[in-house]
Amino acid sequence: MSWTTPTPRRVVILGVAASDCHVVANQLIARFLRDEGFEVENLGACTPVEEFALACVRRPEAEALLVGSLNGHIHEDLRGLREAKRSGRVHCPVVVGGNLSVGSSKSVLSDQRLYALGVDRIVHDPAGLPTVLTELRTAGGRAVGAAAGAGAAWSGHARAS
Repeated sequence: MSWTTPTPRRVVILGVAASDCHVVANQLIARFLRDEGFEVENLGACTPVEEFALACVRRPEAEALLVGSLNGHIHEDLRGLREAKRSGRVHCPVVVGGNLSVGSSKSVLSDQRLYALGVDRIVHDPAGLPTVLTELRTAGGRAVGAAAGAGAAWSGHARAS
C-alpha cells in the first residue's frame, strides 16, 4: 500500500469583463482549463472588478485571475483593477484575452493601456493559457524564460499568442 498526498488543485478565477455578456468562449475556456486539471471558479459574464476582487479575497489560493472580453471595452471595464491590486484584494496575476479593443486594427498602445491598468499578461490564444499559468506560477516574481518571450517579466508586459 502506498501513501501519497494528493496534489492540490491549481485554482484560477475566470470571468468576463463588466460590460460584456458573451459567455460561450468563457464556458469553453472554463471547460478546457478543468480538463487540464485546474479548479475554475467561473464568475461568468458581466463581472465588475469589485466582484473579481471579492472572489480573490474568498479564494486566496487562486494563482491567477483570468478576464475575457469580446466587445472590446475591457479598458473601461478594468478601471478599478489597479486600486484593487494596490489594496491587496487582487493578490494574483491578472491575465486578459479576447477582443481587447474596438475596431479591426489592434495596436501596441491598447496593450500598454491594459498593462497600465494592472494587467500582467495578455493572451491571444486560449490554448496557451496552461503554459502561461505555469510560467506565472514558476516565475513567482522572477523574470520568465524564453518560452514566454525574451525579456518577459512576471509582473507585466509579456504577450502570449
